[in-house]
Amino acid sequence: MSVMPLIVQKFGGTSLANAEKIHRAARRAIRAKLEGYRVVLVVSAMGKTTDKLVDLAREVCSDPPKRELDMLLTTGEQVSIALMAMAIDAAGHEAISLTAGQLGLVSDSAHTRARIQRISRERIESELAAGKIVIVAGFQGTDDTGEITTLGRGASDTTATALAAVLDGTRCEIYTDVDGVYTADPRLVPQARKIDRISYDAMLEMAAAGASVMHSRAIEFGAKFEVPIYVQSSLTDAKGTMIMPETVGMEAIAVRGVTLKEDLAVVALNGVPNTPGVAARVFAEIAKNHILVDDIVQNMYDDGHFANLGFSTNADGAGEARAVCERLAAEIGIERVEIDEGVSKVSAVGLGMRTHTGIAATMFDALSKARVNIDNISTSEIVISCIVRREDGPKALRCLHEAFGLDKEPDDHNVMS
Repeated sequence: MSVMPLIVQKFGGTSLANAEKIHRAARRAIRAKLEGYRVVLVVSAMGKTTDKLVDLAREVCSDPPKRELDMLLTTGEQVSIALMAMAIDAAGHEAISLTAGQLGLVSDSAHTRARIQRISRERIESELAAGKIVIVAGFQGTDDTGEITTLGRGASDTTATALAAVLDGTRCEIYTDVDGVYTADPRLVPQARKIDRISYDAMLEMAAAGASVMHSRAIEFGAKFEVPIYVQSSLTDAKGTMIMPETVGMEAIAVRGVTLKEDLAVVALNGVPNTPGVAARVFAEIAKNHILVDDIVQNMYDDGHFANLGFSTNADGAGEARAVCERLAAEIGIERVEIDEGVSKVSAVGLGMRTHTGIAATMFDALSKARVNIDNISTSEIVISCIVRREDGPKALRCLHEAFGLDKEPDDHNVMS
C-alpha cells in the first residue's frame, strides 16, 4: 500500500492573531488532508505575543537570563498549538498538538539562538498513521539534558523546513501576511514587485541580508534537502513565490532584489596588536558566546604594527558583544572598543552578478545621487552590501530598487551587461 504524500504548512503570528484567523488556518490544513495529503502544521505564537513577552521580561529584569527567557517565550507557541488543535477538532477532524520536547526535536544548548541537531520521526509518524493532523510548536527545541531552547526570532520557518526534510515532504508551505517574496520590502518600496520563482541561493542571501519574509536557516534546510518552499498569503488564494533549485535562465536577471537590514550594530576594536593569532582569539571568543558575525573589516596602521578590526552583528547582540570585546581588550591590550548602533545594511542580490558586469558601479552611482554616504562595502559572488547610516536606509533601498529597474517584469527591463 502506497503512503500518502506529506506536506508541511507553517503559519506565522499575524496569520494566527485571533480566533477567526486560527479557524482559517485550520480550514487550509483540513483542505490539504481532504486532497489526500498527510499534514503537519507548524505554528508561531499568536500576533505580537512574543514581542509582548519580551517586553514583560525586560520590565521584570533589564537583562533576563537566557534560559528563563526561553522558558517564557516558548509559552506563546504552546498556546497556539492547543488552540489550533481545538479549531480542527471543532471542524470534525482529528488533530494533536506537540511541543518540541514531545516531538523529539533536539537542539544544541545555545539559549535564544539554538540550532537543530536532530528530529525524531517516531512520534509524528505514529500520529499521522492514526489519521491525525499533527500540530507542532515552531521556534522551540530541547537540548540533550531536556532544557527548553529557542531557535531565534522567526525560526518557526526553520522548524517547518527541517520537518519537511526529515519527513520527506512533498513541499513546505509558508503562510504569512504577504503573498510572496518581493523585489524589496513593499512597506518601504510601494513599487516592489512579487517574484514568482527564486533560487535557494538568491533567497538565502536576501534573507541573510534582511528580507524578513523567510528565516535564513529555513532556506538552508530547503536547499540542502531540496525541499520546495512555497511562500503565500494566509488571507487569500493569490499565487505566491516558489523557492527552488536554480534553473536555466535565472542568471539572465542581474539583480533579483534589494534588501534592508536595520537591526544592525557595528563593533569596532581599535588599536589591535597586529600579531599572529590575535584575530583568531577574538573571533573564537565571539563564537564561544554565540554572537552572530556578519561583515568583517580590518585595516592596518603604524607601519602594520596595529590594526582596527570591526564586524557587524545583530543589534540585540550588541551589548553582549561589547562585554566580550571589552574583556578581550583588557587581556590582549586593545586600545578601545566602540559600538555603533546607528547603522543599516542595504544589499543588492542576484545570480546574474556571476555573469554581468557593472552592478557595483550602478549601485554606488545611485547611492551617490541619493546623497547616501557608504561606511563600508562587502561583496560575495551574488550580493553587494553597503553599510549606511540608519536614517538613510529606506532612501537607499528605494533608490537602488529604481536604479536596477526592479519595478518592471524581468522580460521588460534591460539586463545589465
